[in-house]
Amino acid sequence: MAKKTVATLQKGSGKGFSKVVKMVKSEKTGAYTFKEEIIANEEVANHFKK
Repeated sequence: MAKKTVATLQKGSGKGFSKVVKMVKSEKTGAYTFKEEIIANEEVANHFKK
């Protein structure tokens, strides 16, 4: 599925967006989960500061 998303982002207006993957730690169990989002290139730095 990741290949399809990346291929879609490389065409036309998709170049203004990036797929980001953030690792988040659960407060209850302490386990890590991965959160994937597609956001505008201008918002990438702000996304990881949160």
